[in-house]
Amino acid sequence: MDENGTHAPLLVADSLLCALSAPGRATDIDEADDVYGWLVGSWRMQVLHYRDDLRAAPLQGEIQFGWVLEGRAVQDVWIMPPREHRTGTRSAALDMYGTTLRVWDPALRAWRVTYLNPATGQRDELIGRRIGDAIVQIGTHANGTPIRWNFTDIGRDSFRWTGVALAPDGVTWTLEAEFVAERVRG
Repeated sequence: MDENGTHAPLLVADSLLCALSAPGRATDIDEADDVYGWLVGSWRMQVLHYRDDLRAAPLQGEIQFGWVLEGRAVQDVWIMPPREHRTGTRSAALDMYGTTLRVWDPALRAWRVTYLNPATGQRDELIGRRIGDAIVQIGTHANGTPIRWNFTDIGRDSFRWTGVALAPDGVTWTLEAEFVAERVRG
């Protein structure tokens, strides 16, 4: 508190970040179950598809991943365009500033995944697991539409992320987003 009895915003933010962040995976999560820990760090992404095909003029973005909640969760922030290019005049259709919380569920032996983007109101719930060389997350948009989000082409410092949704015909999966990421630091 300052001399007027109010909390200094910076100190509150620092306290929150200290309480939220964790130095690594909790010891009660087996290394074999650590599906997301390798992502911790900073990433640059090329946006190839975001509601529309953008391969002709890919957008850039950034992703920040970290261990949180005593190492029982991995949280990220997906930002498009990256912070250094964000201005007050952005296209709402091509704007993303959302967070994903991936929490280990020992009873399920999988990760419960929740994504929120307050700017657009998007909210998604999924279950994530490693399947072969990929990380597959299956769930629904808030409106009940089935979705699959996949990390593929995983390397130590790179990955491809795709998000598809089931079309109203109940058969066709439609690409909603595709990103290619490269590690900046981590």
